[in-house]
Amino acid sequence: MPLSRRGSPATSSSSVPSEEQNRFAGAKLEDFRGKIYELCKDQNGCRFLQKKLEEPDSHQLHLIFNEVQPHFVELMTEPFGNYLCQKLIEHCDDSQRDILVDTVAPDLLKISLNMHGTRAVQRFIEFLSTPQQIHAVTVALNPNVVTLIKDLNGNHVIQKCLHRLSAEHKQFIYDAVSENCIQVATHRHGCCVLQRCIDYASEAQKNQLVKVITWHALPLVQDPFGNYVVQYVLDLGDITYTDTIVRCFLEHVCDLSVQKFSSNVIEKCIRVAEPETRRLLVAELLNETNIEKLLRDSFANYVVQTCLEYADQDQRVQLVEYIRPLLPSIRSTPYGKRIHSKIQREQPQQGRQRGVRQHQSLGSLRYGNGNGGSFGYQNGDSSLAFGLPLIGNSGDPLYPYP
Repeated sequence: MPLSRRGSPATSSSSVPSEEQNRFAGAKLEDFRGKIYELCKDQNGCRFLQKKLEEPDSHQLHLIFNEVQPHFVELMTEPFGNYLCQKLIEHCDDSQRDILVDTVAPDLLKISLNMHGTRAVQRFIEFLSTPQQIHAVTVALNPNVVTLIKDLNGNHVIQKCLHRLSAEHKQFIYDAVSENCIQVATHRHGCCVLQRCIDYASEAQKNQLVKVITWHALPLVQDPFGNYVVQYVLDLGDITYTDTIVRCFLEHVCDLSVQKFSSNVIEKCIRVAEPETRRLLVAELLNETNIEKLLRDSFANYVVQTCLEYADQDQRVQLVEYIRPLLPSIRSTPYGKRIHSKIQREQPQQGRQRGVRQHQSLGSLRYGNGNGGSFGYQNGDSSLAFGLPLIGNSGDPLYPYP
């Protein structure tokens, strides 16, 4: 007998599985009548039952269904049983699927939050075949949309609904997300689901979401996850969406530029904004008193660099004039070297070269004081409180609006 590494007789680890597999070799389903529920929770037994479901034999299907259906909720969350449930959902007829929907509907939330159950629920959604089934499932999910979205397993059930259901049948998701936009968008999983909501939305549903995202844009851009939602809308390339969101940040550009997450959004705004709106953004930075604070800030200096690349020629010249006297004091820093390189590499008269597509100008939308001065901050105002939170008061930190 061969010895193990420790010198004891080695047993064949493959002998037990092979003996178990031999139990089902050439076996008939009738041999296990009354024991099918137990087989569902056994790896080899579950495989045996799945193969029987794939055979075109309605008698076998009915036998398995009748013994499994009373235990369906439990089996959907079993490590092996969930695979049998998925196979049964796929092969049963509409009337049987109606019974399964009624069986699991009261426990759909619990099943969806389970690491095994979420897969079975997703398969259920794929094979919903009647309006009654769809209605039963959506009614069961409706009160718990936000809970599911924020869960590691449950969020995949909502995404499957977005992918498989019609616009009418998945409207409940858009209503829940719109009502709880801040809670969803500022969550690790929620921000991803919200982006998928935009992907699978009808035109009306997309407008519904973008409207509420725009309304909450100011607190969202300051959040580690919410800022990605705002950037996703900006990346859609829709002029109406883009210009409306960008204008939400006017009068807040300097404060947002010195914050870690919102500074990335401000950079993107400068890149994708309409020409007239971009001028308004850059104008807020063209303040001799504030520019040194922005240059020395670990986040805002990147915003200044983006302005040097995308600003109109006249604003760029003015920005360079403000920066040039400060270069000796910041040249030793990494960002100072990059700014110095940008200024030296591009002569003012060459203008800027854009790397993004041009948008049609919305000439009818005009903001500002009309005299070419700074927008949002008065020249010489040294009272800027850089880094102060813009997300409301302590009683309601995420809603800055009355």
